[in-house]
Amino acid sequence: MKIQFDPDLDHQTEAINSVVSIFEGQEICKTNFTVTPALQGDLFFANSMSVIGVANRLALLPDELEENVKAIQLGNGLKQSDNLGSKNFTVEMETGTGKTYVYLRSIFELNKKFGFSKFI
Repeated sequence: MKIQFDPDLDHQTEAINSVVSIFEGQEICKTNFTVTPALQGDLFFANSMSVIGVANRLALLPDELEENVKAIQLGNGLKQSDNLGSKNFTVEMETGTGKTYVYLRSIFELNKKFGFSKFI
């Protein structure tokens, strides 16, 4: 038995496009920020006075994000949210449907389209 990987399954492509569509209207932005170093003796002690990190600079207003999310929900036949509350989004998929692939490909697409580089 030979396993073949198909990178263009409809349900995976739809999930990736939904994730990317949340940020429709976002311009490509890359910014630096300063990370406060840990104190000596802490687990992650930094030798330098400050460390430069990279942040995702979101230029969209909360109303624009909410509008994008509602459009995605409507397009996928889901109940529309009344209020986003936060900027934490999830993708829910059944076991064995390619969640890891969707997660990694979404990261790639968000970086390519918007310059995002931080993902949790």
